[in-house]
Amino acid sequence: MPDLIRQYDNKNQPIITPATTILSSTYFNLVRLKKGEEHEAMIEGFETLYAVLSGNVEIEVNGTPFKDVGRRQDIWSGKAESVYAGAGAVVRVRANQDGTEVAVAGGVCDKTFPPFRVLPEEVEMVDVGSIETRSHRRIFHLLGQNGNGRANNLLISELYCDHGCWSGYPPHKHDEDQGDAETAHEEVYHFRFRPETGFGAQLAFQPDGSSRCFMTRNGDTFLLDKGYHPTVTSPGHEEYIFTILVGKTRRGLVQNFKEEHRHLMRGIPGIQDMVNKFK
Repeated sequence: MPDLIRQYDNKNQPIITPATTILSSTYFNLVRLKKGEEHEAMIEGFETLYAVLSGNVEIEVNGTPFKDVGRRQDIWSGKAESVYAGAGAVVRVRANQDGTEVAVAGGVCDKTFPPFRVLPEEVEMVDVGSIETRSHRRIFHLLGQNGNGRANNLLISELYCDHGCWSGYPPHKHDEDQGDAETAHEEVYHFRFRPETGFGAQLAFQPDGSSRCFMTRNGDTFLLDKGYHPTVTSPGHEEYIFTILVGKTRRGLVQNFKEEHRHLMRGIPGIQDMVNKFK
């Protein structure tokens, strides 16, 4: 069943691994560094994306240097810059600024791909929903179609939801392989709010009618193994979600929208664009 990890100081140690959570294919860490500090990791069996949430870093992947990575002050001030590292790579990160934060997102992978950099201008944005339908959000694909042929089954995005609006809506799931109707993908949401006192709600419900509802706050992390999972933020608070998707058998995501709510897709702008960009 889906679960929620409350915000805590992880001290640069993994927040999500298959050994410690309900997810079998996903890795997640938040690395926070002061100027001059370094972090080194070798994550066996996982491809990873090092996404700079704030600050600026030097990243080295198996000896290949990527200099001056990160152009934004914080998650609210522009597109992220990232570096992809193949499974089992030795990655060294050195901060060039105080207040540097890097999200390390990974998916199980039995192949080896060369490292590469994802520049902000390579990040595609999809505008979904509207204020009128209480569903407006913008999705920035850090590792999406730009990773086809260069990465395995890892998809990474940043979602910005307007205050009082829903995302993950209409309700959909992606927990079983059904050809062109649905794919099996684990998913992780890491939440931030502006202002940080903001909050929202994360729903999770199953085809049999069982359900859970979590209050989400700044810094919380939601783990989804199965089920429908719409999200809402409270009025007056902007919501940010760092999203990790890991395909069990394929890269492209196919969302299965709940049948009785599919009619809502016709009234929400940009839904088909969203669907297409995840494939």
